[in-house]
Amino acid sequence: MNTRSAVVYSILRLLAFLVPFGLMMLFPVMREYYWLSAIFAALIGLSLSMIFLRRPLDDVATSLADRRTRRRSGEVADAEAEDAAS
Repeated sequence: MNTRSAVVYSILRLLAFLVPFGLMMLFPVMREYYWLSAIFAALIGLSLSMIFLRRPLDDVATSLADRRTRRRSGEVADAEAEDAAS
């Protein structure tokens, strides 16, 4: 798996949540209702990631699919080697 793309995607998703949460916490009313700020920040982060982080998500998903395909083809080769040995 391409570790760099997974790390970049994770950091961007965290920033998409933490930046709106930090901005909302600047308002005294939202400091009192921090749980409401967390909910709004989660919704804003989800929206931002769906709009702007499509490419990093595709990179991570592609690398995971490639890794899974390689792993499954390796399992088939192991099974054939065991059958040939017995």
